Amino acid sequence: MERNQLTRRILVASGKEPADTVIKNGKIIDVFNGEIMKGDIAIIDGYFAGIGEYEGKQIIDAKGCYVSPAFIDGHVHIESSMVTPSEFAKVLLQHGVTTVVADPHEIANVCGAEGIQYMIDSSNDLPFDFYFMLPSCVPATAFEHSGATLAAANLRPFYQNPHVLGLAEVMNFPAVLHAEQDMLDKIMDSKKFGKKIDGHAAGLSANDLNVYMSAGIRTDHESTTAAEAKERLKRGMYLMIREGTVAKDLRQLISVVTSSNARRCLFVTDDKHLDDLISEGSIDHNVRLAISSGLSPITAIQMATINAAECFGLSIAPGYKADFILMEDLEKIKIVDVYKDGKAVWKNGLLMLVYGSEKSTETECLKNSVRFHEVSEHTFEIPLKENKANIIEIIPNSLVTKHIMEEVEISDSGLFQTSISRDQLKLAVIERHHLTGEVGLGIVKGLGLKSGAIATTIAHDSHNLIIAGTNDHDMIFAANMLKEMQGGMVVVNQGEMLASLELSIAGLMSDRPFQEVNAKLNEINKALREIGASGEFNPFLTLSFLALPVIPELKLTDQGLFQVSKFKHISIDASM
Repeated sequence: MERNQLTRRILVASGKEPADTVIKNGKIIDVFNGEIMKGDIAIIDGYFAGIGEYEGKQIIDAKGCYVSPAFIDGHVHIESSMVTPSEFAKVLLQHGVTTVVADPHEIANVCGAEGIQYMIDSSNDLPFDFYFMLPSCVPATAFEHSGATLAAANLRPFYQNPHVLGLAEVMNFPAVLHAEQDMLDKIMDSKKFGKKIDGHAAGLSANDLNVYMSAGIRTDHESTTAAEAKERLKRGMYLMIREGTVAKDLRQLISVVTSSNARRCLFVTDDKHLDDLISEGSIDHNVRLAISSGLSPITAIQMATINAAECFGLSIAPGYKADFILMEDLEKIKIVDVYKDGKAVWKNGLLMLVYGSEKSTETECLKNSVRFHEVSEHTFEIPLKENKANIIEIIPNSLVTKHIMEEVEISDSGLFQTSISRDQLKLAVIERHHLTGEVGLGIVKGLGLKSGAIATTIAHDSHNLIIAGTNDHDMIFAANMLKEMQGGMVVVNQGEMLASLELSIAGLMSDRPFQEVNAKLNEINKALREIGASGEFNPFLTLSFLALPVIPELKLTDQGLFQVSKFKHISIDASM
């Protein structure tokens, strides 16, 4: 801040000079004391200067609306929205979110440091605050092929960027437990630069949490039960309560929040599809859901604002950025207007934004990331000695899967046959980064497809190509279509493309406006219903997490079925 700016701020705060903008007639939500107060709010140079009695060059008449700090998403993967940061911001601003703490590990798993730099560059000069945590586990494990490997030395230069807040979700618990050198280097680098460290404690015991805390890991967003949430709070961790597209944990966890521990709790979305962001909302949806579950509106707003800010060393008060929202209804979080740096960005149902041109993505990795050898009718054959197999069973709206053993149908030649009646479908993961030729095969239960196949290049965390289908021919067709498109999502049936979305940026994001992407997603949702997919959960987001080998119980990588509890690959054949 320059001297004259500081002088102006002091003069406005003291009432000696008029503010740029003054908000009058509003009910101010005091997130520090959990109260509602009255007064004028003075804004100068995009920052709050004070609360009291003020005059300004511009007056905003709140007309009795509630004035709240804008919302913060404490942990999100922008890539899961399938649009670029600029389009992502346009959607979230409508929902009162002006700040996110993002982990770009999706694109980093495809393009490494180049992917991280793209996300940072693409988020610059926007009326939105993007902060980043550096991907700690690229690849997530050594049991799959990702597009890149990021060591501590690759991440170190990014800490100089003021928008980098620390080290993102440390999901490789064994590396921490056994004090592996590169993981320790990453943790020590974050500490050296005075940064934060996020956790990823899926399925960890109370003693395992002690290991994380000893390493300086202070947050976790993987609690799925009240008991898990309490264990994290007992050990001084920040509890990130997640409500996304596939992982919907808020209702299970919100009862844990009390007046004594609420300030250690915050909201995150983690992974949320664009269509859900548009129709349902972002953190505003989490706040509404918490209120409807019995939490007081003021506490819920604290969790969406000051708690997240304090967790990551951000602040909201006089002297800080004038990011705020006006709401007509405190229970329903009915947002009227949204302001960023003291300027209206969403008003009267319209975005008040003018963006420059989109950053170029013309690089080999970002634009040509889907490469694999030709697939044939033999690629997806699953030989079995007996008619009993290890199967991945989906739990609707959860990242966790079940490991079950069931009888399956086999052909006279000893090959697994899909069964619509038993809801046993083929699942395949094709390595798409290095032309290794690796194809992992498995059986999945719970998708509910009655015909056809679905496929995508979004397959957490290494983002190989993942396909689920009722027959080999449609699976082959789907794979070839994604290769031709250089990434995306497809729904096919009887050799015909029913719907598709091209994701030309690293096979993860579209370069098109969010309205066009949303229209394509609506077509995909319609096509999913045509082939019988379950309406209880999002089939594509669920599919994308079936390849994540750090979430229990059974997953599939390009190298085969992976048993998370034992951290090893196992055979599909249950007799082996």
